[in-house]
Amino acid sequence: MLADKSVRDLLAAFSSSYPTPGGGSASALASATGASLLLMVAGLQKTRSGSDDDRAALGAAAAALDGVRRQLTDAIDADTAAYNEVVAAYKLPKATPEEQAARKAAIQRALQTATDVPLGVMKQSLRTLEEATVVAAHGYKSAASDVGVAIALLTAGATGAKLNVDANLEAITDAAYRAEVGADSRDLLETIGTIAERAEALLRD
Repeated sequence: MLADKSVRDLLAAFSSSYPTPGGGSASALASATGASLLLMVAGLQKTRSGSDDDRAALGAAAAALDGVRRQLTDAIDADTAAYNEVVAAYKLPKATPEEQAARKAAIQRALQTATDVPLGVMKQSLRTLEEATVVAAHGYKSAASDVGVAIALLTAGATGAKLNVDANLEAITDAAYRAEVGADSRDLLETIGTIAERAEALLRD
C-alpha cells in the first residue's frame, strides 16, 4: 500500500519508471497533506481569540477533517489501483468479435472508475477547503502560514485531479457520462478557487 510507505519510499515510487503511482495519486497525497495540516492547527491549544466559540468551531472542523483526510488517504492507493485496471483491460484478448466486445466494455468500465476516483478527490478537497475557512477564521494566528500551505496544497490537489478527470474523459465513449462529469469537474474547480480565496482572505483579517 502506497499510503503505508515511508516518505522516502513513496517518493522513490513516484520517481520510478513505472506508470504508477502517477499524478492522480500525487494529487490525492497533496490534498491529504493539506487536510493534515488543517487538523494540526485545529488541534492547537491556542486559538484566534482564545474564546469558547473558537474552540467549538475548531473542534467541529477537526471532526470533519479527520473523516475527509481518511478518504483522501485511501484515494492515493485507489487511483493507482484504478489505473492498473485500465492497463489490464487494454491487455485483454481481442482475437474474436466476442473478445473485442468484452475488451471494449472492460476498458470503458475501468476508465469510468479511473475518472470517478480523481473526481472524488476534487469533491473531498472542496469539503476540506470549506473547513479551511473555519480554521482560518478561528485558528491560532501564528499558525497562519500552515493554513496557507494547506490551502495551496488542496488547490493543487484538486487541480491535479481535474487534469486526470479530463484525460480519462477523452477516452470514454458514453456521451452522457462525459457531459455530466465534465460539467461537475469544471464547477467543482471554480467553487474550489472561490473558497480558497475566501479562506486566504480570512487569514489576513
